[in-house]
Amino acid sequence: MKFDKPLADRIRPESLDDVAGQSHIIGKNKILNKILESKEIPNMIFFGPPGVGKTTVANIIAKATDKKFYKLNATNASISDIKSIIGNLDSLLTLNGVLLYLDEIQNFNKKQQQSLLEYTENGKITLIASTTENPYFYVYNALLSRSAVFEFKMLEVTDIVKGLRRALEIIRKDHSGTEVICEDDVLEYIAECSTGDLRRAINVLQLSMVTTNLDSLGRLVITIDAVKECFQNKALNYDKMGDNHYDILSAFQKSIRGSDADAAVHYLARLVKAGDLLSICRRLMVIAAEDVGLAYPQAVSIVKSCVDCALQLGFPEARIPLAEAVILLATSPKSNSAYMAIDAAMSDLDSADVGDIPANLKDGHYAGAKKLGRSQGYIYPHGYPNSYAPQQYLPDKIKNKKYYVPGINKNEQVSREYWEKIKNG
Repeated sequence: MKFDKPLADRIRPESLDDVAGQSHIIGKNKILNKILESKEIPNMIFFGPPGVGKTTVANIIAKATDKKFYKLNATNASISDIKSIIGNLDSLLTLNGVLLYLDEIQNFNKKQQQSLLEYTENGKITLIASTTENPYFYVYNALLSRSAVFEFKMLEVTDIVKGLRRALEIIRKDHSGTEVICEDDVLEYIAECSTGDLRRAINVLQLSMVTTNLDSLGRLVITIDAVKECFQNKALNYDKMGDNHYDILSAFQKSIRGSDADAAVHYLARLVKAGDLLSICRRLMVIAAEDVGLAYPQAVSIVKSCVDCALQLGFPEARIPLAEAVILLATSPKSNSAYMAIDAAMSDLDSADVGDIPANLKDGHYAGAKKLGRSQGYIYPHGYPNSYAPQQYLPDKIKNKKYYVPGINKNEQVSREYWEKIKNG
């Protein structure tokens, strides 16, 4: 079966009603429909993963306006392209203004984005920008403040199946002389393996048709085996420098902190699939200290051993000690008391007058220290029962400050009871 152009372009919806997914912003009485009906198009930024409809929706909105439409891709456009558009403003071609669709805006630097400010503010240019990255990290603040931001979410399997069925309808119309058979289980398999990307799903469907021979009855029957051959590997949304990288790491740490071993292993698997060994190792060491902490202080040593083992092994074997470390941390008792203590102490250094170190604690191992009062009156604790003797250690201005609050776990509570007995005995 031959195709004159990519199937993804052939089936691109012409109205919002045909757009798959995004029901939180598209549909009856939803924000984008209301904007389209009003004909008052604001500056907008669409962000979300690839293949979820950002470009499609931008094109639909652009065609519904009476403005001169320009389209640029920031990966290969330059400031001269912007100047060329600006040069056409107030001409016969642009009496009603310009609508500029700028794809992948994160690839424009600050100066390039700034070149649009004056014209987006006075309304001569209406900007619709799209990006796969979080705009709050990549879009210049002044431009961001002049735009409405809409998040496009990863498509559900049902959304992708709906798009694939629409693609099949178009294929059957274009190739009416050939019976095309693709069962629901095949469509669902394509959708499952596309990781929320409709464009990828449609491209795999097209490739499956191109590489499948007609059967003895002259039919084109798409099978799961044919699809598997085209997929090779399931897609994984991951960019080591992008927003998705931090989302997975965040979910990874929060799952361990929440003592959900199954979820923690799931997010570990995503990171392993992405080959991001260093990020895994660094995050595990942080979790051992930040989230498990003094509830099980030996966890740091064990996790360090697992991390060293993983770094020496490399993938794929590294996944085994990493999984051991993850499950250990997820199932360990939790305490953030050390994390909270150091952050509170550092906060005081930034915002409070903490005063000088007590003279009795200052270094006295040099000539003249005694004359300066250094280390005088210091009590050596090891000369007393239980190696404890009461004396002031904090500066005078914060002498009653409490930074460390023992966590509610067996290890820290035993320690608390011990020191209460010693200090108050």
